Amino acid sequence: MRRLNGAVTHRFREKASVFLTELHPARDAAERSVVLASLRKRDFDATHHCSAWREGVPVSAFGADDDGEPSGTAGRPMLAVLEGAEATDLIAVCIRWYGGTKLGTGGLVRAYTEGVQGALAEAEAQALWEEVRILRTGEIRVPAGQSHLPFALLGAFPATSTIDQTFDGDAAVLRFECPPDLVQELDHAWRERSRGGLIRWD
Repeated sequence: MRRLNGAVTHRFREKASVFLTELHPARDAAERSVVLASLRKRDFDATHHCSAWREGVPVSAFGADDDGEPSGTAGRPMLAVLEGAEATDLIAVCIRWYGGTKLGTGGLVRAYTEGVQGALAEAEAQALWEEVRILRTGEIRVPAGQSHLPFALLGAFPATSTIDQTFDGDAAVLRFECPPDLVQELDHAWRERSRGGLIRWD
């Protein structure tokens, strides 16, 4: 999964219509609103401001807006390109100035797809991508006198990392992170080591 470190643009012309696609980092609805409001104000004379966005690691929310174009011809294709690129925490806005020649639904899908693909390629060329690892958070609770046991378990799995250990009354609570593909293996290993104990996953 990838996260964008800066804004990029890609402009092209299709049958007299001008398309300007911009990608902006945006981690929540408030940041997306700021980007959209700014672009609508700057390019107030444009015919459409279509958009698509993804949020979270792993992705927890996404959306698309055709902004007046025929349903499914702009926002959805834009979102599909972002999904294919495994990009998150960003918004893509494709601004169109209508040039008088209709593109048809197929032409619109191709144009909005090309706009996002071009902006993604520009981000690649400028080395603006940051790889993001998807991690699961687990919690192991044991009697305080056995606080060493979770550390012994995690020591056998180098891909895990400890977040913190706290004490809650007579219990020791260890929180850690690991890649999602280790969840089942860790569950099994902890059940065996603790004789039936469970890991609580976020």
